[in-house]
Amino acid sequence: MNGNIEILAPAGGEEQLLAAVRCGADAVYLGLRSFSARHGAENFDSEALTRSVAFCHGRGVKVHVAVNTVALDGELSDLEAAADAVAASGADAVILQDLGAVKLFREKYPTIKRHMSTQAAVHNCEGARAAIDLGFDRVVLARELTLGEIKEICRTGIECEVFVHGALCMCLSGQCLLSAFLGSRSGNRGLCAGPCRLPFKAEGGTGYDLSLKDLSLMDYISEMARMGVCSFKIEG
Repeated sequence: MNGNIEILAPAGGEEQLLAAVRCGADAVYLGLRSFSARHGAENFDSEALTRSVAFCHGRGVKVHVAVNTVALDGELSDLEAAADAVAASGADAVILQDLGAVKLFREKYPTIKRHMSTQAAVHNCEGARAAIDLGFDRVVLARELTLGEIKEICRTGIECEVFVHGALCMCLSGQCLLSAFLGSRSGNRGLCAGPCRLPFKAEGGTGYDLSLKDLSLMDYISEMARMGVCSFKIEG
């Protein structure tokens, strides 16, 4: 197995961050109070982010900050303030979906590593090459891929991060609008209501036929490490 693989754990708040670090995570990912795909979590203000990054770095743990929702024109000044907070905290990487946010970080804070969010739905080699061209260091792959597809994308040379445990969306990563249509709450704005968990019925089904079982790839960790996957991500 590749000795450089990373176990990446979610931190919805400071209590969860402490638990992840104490349980041996190599890195954590977390969100600010805005522009995070997990808007409903406790999340972090700028002071808590700076404090948490210092705590993690003191224990050899990296911090990836999710700024991974789409931003509206009227929010660009707030987006820049979020970028400033990430940079000031000393975080190791930023997770991005919106191409405007990509441009902002690339131009203003080029030394912060950029990871393309699973919300961007990178699911093939061309998508990975596009991420490279845009200046990304890593892609968080769509969760619908086969082992063979992951292997081919790893060969493009970009770092590949893969979800290995947790809830699995029915639709393509980052492309689902069901919550927006049914409840005016978009997952691409951090507010998914999880409508796929509702009782949609199909003949011969379970009664909840858009609700997939949780993902568990523990049996494939060694194989994926040999293929070149560098980060194994636990769902938040």
